Amino acid sequence: MDAVSTITLTLFYVIDYCLCNRLLAISLRGVNMKRSYDSYARAIKALADETRLRIVHMLAGGELCACKILEEFSITQPTLSYHMKILTDSGLVNGVRDGAWMRYTLNHSRISELVEFITDIANDTGALSRSREECNF
Repeated sequence: MDAVSTITLTLFYVIDYCLCNRLLAISLRGVNMKRSYDSYARAIKALADETRLRIVHMLAGGELCACKILEEFSITQPTLSYHMKILTDSGLVNGVRDGAWMRYTLNHSRISELVEFITDIANDTGALSRSREECNF
């Protein structure tokens, strides 16, 4: 399973744990956070959009020029630029100018950090010892 699929599958765990307020306590048991919660939240928000998630999945196959990404969508170039800015600002994607176009690649180390963070949440690593039954909806 590739990193994008892992992120997609584990995002559901994040939503569930956030509803139970578990996310707030991850650092209490000494989990060494490489980045701030804000940084992880920006990356998760970037992936929460279907277009951006599809772009990340496309980039899992390797470097792509913006023109090749644009061919796969029914959007304008400015709209693609907007999505790519969000992905690059979140650190999930690297962009390099190549003449009039941009070339994009996944930032594999950032994806790995995010997967590790979400996996910690899914496995209760560092979370409060509170059972699911204690959540009051």
